Amino acid sequence: MGRRFTSLFHLPLLFILHLMSCLAILIRRIGRHCRLRSGCVGFSAVGGCSDVPERTVRAAPNRCSIASPAAWILAALMVSPSVLMVGCRESAPEFGHDRVRAMSLEISRDLPTEAAMQDVSVVVDKLFGTPQSPRWPRRWMRSEAEQNLVSLQRLEIAAGGVRSDQANVHSGLYQEHCVICHGIAGSGTGAASRLQVPYPRDFRAGVFKWKSTTRSEKPTRDDLERALVSGIPGTPMPSFRTLPSSDRDALVDYVIYLSVRGEVERRLLAHAVDMLDYDESAPADELRIQLRDEEALAQQSGADSTASMQLDELSDGQRAIADVIHDVVGRWVSAESSPVPPQPSDEGEALAASVARGRELFNGPVVACAGCHGQDGVGGLPSLDYDDWTKEFTTRIGITPEDTEAVKPFRKAGALPPRKIEPRVLAEGLLRGGDDPETLYRRIHHGIAGTPMPGIEIVVPSEEGTGVSPRDVWDLVNFLEAMKN
Repeated sequence: MGRRFTSLFHLPLLFILHLMSCLAILIRRIGRHCRLRSGCVGFSAVGGCSDVPERTVRAAPNRCSIASPAAWILAALMVSPSVLMVGCRESAPEFGHDRVRAMSLEISRDLPTEAAMQDVSVVVDKLFGTPQSPRWPRRWMRSEAEQNLVSLQRLEIAAGGVRSDQANVHSGLYQEHCVICHGIAGSGTGAASRLQVPYPRDFRAGVFKWKSTTRSEKPTRDDLERALVSGIPGTPMPSFRTLPSSDRDALVDYVIYLSVRGEVERRLLAHAVDMLDYDESAPADELRIQLRDEEALAQQSGADSTASMQLDELSDGQRAIADVIHDVVGRWVSAESSPVPPQPSDEGEALAASVARGRELFNGPVVACAGCHGQDGVGGLPSLDYDDWTKEFTTRIGITPEDTEAVKPFRKAGALPPRKIEPRVLAEGLLRGGDDPETLYRRIHHGIAGTPMPGIEIVVPSEEGTGVSPRDVWDLVNFLEAMKN
């Protein structure tokens, strides 16, 4: 009887000790994972009972995610519940589905999307699994390169709750390092997302800013690896240089997986409404987005056959699944860095002349960089535009971003508040996504995907001297580097 009384007496104490243990893990791992970068707040989902912001001490003039004590307190209040909800909760997190996309399609197509969303959600869940048990639908892919784009073994290391073995080998890497900003499904709506400028990337549209490929192409694996190693200066995205390369490989695979999963869902939803007669109810079975019974069982049992689906045996709805997966995954497989012409070896007076020409181009009407970035890159111009993620549920479907009542249903569905995009103040010398000459050349040439920054059409120099030549772009690069230095 006394032993039983002692156990009951200690229950509150055990709970307090458990909570203190969580906080100890929190504090210890903040020191290990968070990095002081560029005067910004760095966020990291650290440990199983974590997700805490850290504020740096260097005051920088760039727009950062948290700039006031009030916002810092708000961050603590927002993140504290995630201590209990992310790592210490019993119920497993779920991906959920892109209801903002469904609502946007419903308005732009003037058709109901609920029936299509129900079928597509079931298929996506069966093909790609859960945050705890990811799947890679190899049977629906048409080449070995597509099937091997990611490793299921690496996905399993990145997936699930945070855990480690006796050798301190970590698993659950995505929840440990990324979920606080990018969210469980890669939606960019993690617990700390609203406090950041710019918002964290939403991987599900398959659009990435910082890459070596052309504007419309996917990034390469090296591009994603570079972002992890370098971080994004001037933003809360820290460097993960100190992580083992095997951990970074697993995170790269998981980001690709989340992006493929999200884009397949988005594309299937649009295809169902546009091409397969979905309306208030689902169409006939031949047109429905659904798996065959045996295929559904194979996916649920974790079957990982390398045998591709026989396309001639599929219904129209199933063929749509195969086509969308092939197109999305195939574009990841085919991604290659765009070529860059050799940089002229300008020195001394030749370099000074190149910088002067670049400054003239920057401020002039042909390239018109100053129209957004200000004369000589000092900024100061009003910001009136939005990124593509915001435009999808506002201007592209006839909604004014400032119309809070019209935007409210999308906010309830998971959209972040519309926020005007801020062109970089280039004169400050802090360039996101890399600042080496080749990266700057590509950025000027291709622009930045998902943003209003356009690319520049480069032409071979002609006798008339019209258009922007490779030499002109290198002059712009030299001007940017002169500002940076």
